[in-house]
Amino acid sequence: MSKLSEPRLVNIEGNHACAMGAIAAGCRFYAGYPITPSSEIAERMSLELPKVDGIFIQMEDEIASMGAILGASMGGLKVMTATSGPGFSLKQENLGYAAGAEIPCVIVNVMRGGPSTGLPTRPAQGDIMQARWGTHGDHPIIVITPASVPEIYEQTIRAFNLSETLRVPVILLYDEAIGHLRETVELKESAEIELHNRKWAAEVSAEFKPYAAGEDKVPEMVRPGDGFRTHTTGLTHAPDGFPTQDPVLVNEYMQRLLGKLQHHNALVESFEAINTEDAEILVVSYGITSRAARRAVKLARNEGIKVGMFRPITLWPFPAEPLKAILGPVTNLLVPEMNAGQLIQEVERYRPTSCRVEGLNRIDGETITPEQILHRIKELASNE
Repeated sequence: MSKLSEPRLVNIEGNHACAMGAIAAGCRFYAGYPITPSSEIAERMSLELPKVDGIFIQMEDEIASMGAILGASMGGLKVMTATSGPGFSLKQENLGYAAGAEIPCVIVNVMRGGPSTGLPTRPAQGDIMQARWGTHGDHPIIVITPASVPEIYEQTIRAFNLSETLRVPVILLYDEAIGHLRETVELKESAEIELHNRKWAAEVSAEFKPYAAGEDKVPEMVRPGDGFRTHTTGLTHAPDGFPTQDPVLVNEYMQRLLGKLQHHNALVESFEAINTEDAEILVVSYGITSRAARRAVKLARNEGIKVGMFRPITLWPFPAEPLKAILGPVTNLLVPEMNAGQLIQEVERYRPTSCRVEGLNRIDGETITPEQILHRIKELASNE
């Protein structure tokens, strides 16, 4: 990749960084319905897409928005939609269709307090399990949780690359506090950004099967107008694309669908580990809460407490093996979250029996502070 001669340093909010990352990644179609606290993404996309001959459509609702981006993706474009809270709930049916039919797309959820319309202008982290399991059935999904404005920009680009490469929906998940936070971002020129594109089917033949995959478990995608005969459906389908209830073919389809993320785990998995070499207390944290945790860990280290932090950047699939690899000397796990306790259930699955797990939760529309986490770290350390 080439290097920028003059970096474009800009001070922008997280939602605008998401839009700029999408444009940089090659997104040329956006359909959405404005909803707080994600509306600035749609606003910025409406300004940026016409500059690159892209298309912006404000749809009548979130269901139609999700359907529109899937149609545009099947037509060959890189696509995105953004929403929050109840809008994310409305997208779940079509999100499942995207997973089953393997249609690349990026969905942004700027989380706010819930349930229902909840707290539109306040931050929360209550949608992480919905992001994983919101649609029905077993299905592959990638969820990325950036923790800063620069990371939103970088991870938006990565979200497009993963979605295109693996033909899987990718959800970018962050809360209102980061969405409206302003930080300095270095925007990149297109020439210095590594972009991944989906594999297009190239050889037209009577034997072509649109859902037959090679060793990488990702089938080539048919581009309209290239001369292929194809069939796309949300029903469980055979390699020829047509519905089937043959148990052998159904099992092969599901095994391939669920196995392709594991097959490409090196590409998908992303995490950060801080001061974990000798940690006896480990804080597992993500998104805006991880920024408070990072500060708390630093302050606790200054007081001689052996504490570290593990931050999943790719939240789903959860980076279980890297976490388990550092849990040997850990006696206490602390999981701070702005929900009633969601990721803690995943963390508990991987802890040794000798390791205690505690949550630190806030559900009042306010962020967790470094002081709150530090206080709990000190309590855990004093009980050793």
